[in-house]
Amino acid sequence: MTYAYADRKKKKRNFRALWIQRINAAARMEDLSYSKLMGLIHKAGIEINRKVLADLAMNNPAAFKAIVDEAKKHA
Repeated sequence: MTYAYADRKKKKRNFRALWIQRINAAARMEDLSYSKLMGLIHKAGIEINRKVLADLAMNNPAAFKAIVDEAKKHA
């Protein structure tokens, strides 16, 4: 029984790691690191979670770039 609980927790950790990798890959194309990008996003007051940001990075690069550009404006 305890394995099921642990695996549910692990699954959440694995997905978060995947989202971070995808965001980092897209951020590097914009000459930013993941941590710099997330810092700029928070500084700019953009409320977006990693799941949505990773989805945009993969499926809608134009929208991801718009978010990056907006975050850079507030740097």
